[in-house]
Amino acid sequence: MDTASVVSHGAKRRGVKDGPLLLRLAAMPFLPLEKQEVYRRRYAAEHPGWQPASHVYRDRVAAHLGPSVRMLDLGCGRGGVVEELYERAGRVIGVDADWPSLAEHRLIFLPRAAARAEALPFPDGSFDLVFCSWVLEHLPDPERAFREVARVLVYGGRFVFLTPNVRHPLLALNRLLRWTRGRAVRWLYGRAEADTFPALYRVNTIPDLTVLLRAAGLEPLAIIPVGDPTYLAFNEVLYRLSLWVERWIPPSARVHLVGEARKL
Repeated sequence: MDTASVVSHGAKRRGVKDGPLLLRLAAMPFLPLEKQEVYRRRYAAEHPGWQPASHVYRDRVAAHLGPSVRMLDLGCGRGGVVEELYERAGRVIGVDADWPSLAEHRLIFLPRAAARAEALPFPDGSFDLVFCSWVLEHLPDPERAFREVARVLVYGGRFVFLTPNVRHPLLALNRLLRWTRGRAVRWLYGRAEADTFPALYRVNTIPDLTVLLRAAGLEPLAIIPVGDPTYLAFNEVLYRLSLWVERWIPPSARVHLVGEARKL
């Protein structure tokens, strides 16, 4: 059964026989994350040496851990890489502006605070490492947030991040669909709407990151574009089409950016 048939079948079962395309799309998700992960493992097997951006990010964070390291999980949500690495650091604190995420954090013993990235409730030089994933794209004022990151870091401290690259064609499409207010993510990947937030993409290119990091007193050490064609792998045909598109995308436009900066 092809994708169109699945959507139509799911819509009819829910009583959505006809009507606007988006209404039919809403009837069931195209690409659950579990299915996407199957294609991701396949892509990794077919391309030795490739790692998903989340692994590149995790390894960058892990490289700076130790028993005396104080680290801040910025935009900690309900968990993430901190669940895997917290035992290797001296002190870990999570911060997020979303109260439900903080209340439902999977590490119930993790100290955490409700705050925005632009106004962190910590003294100067409180941390050796600040890290965040899927946060920068949501910031209304990334320049101010970077200044706050720099303020709470010790001199020589590191800031490690993972964020989408707005120069990728998929991100361009997402910007066009901004009026959906996150519902497109729910439709495509079966995620709860409560777990999606408006993406502003105000610092989601390599040049913009470089300029704003330096303006905040953070010297970029690496901004690594990481490709991943599995985001459109709804079926075998689209998986192979995504592979073809990936070959033609310039390295600077790959879908994810993993970065590391040092406080000067």
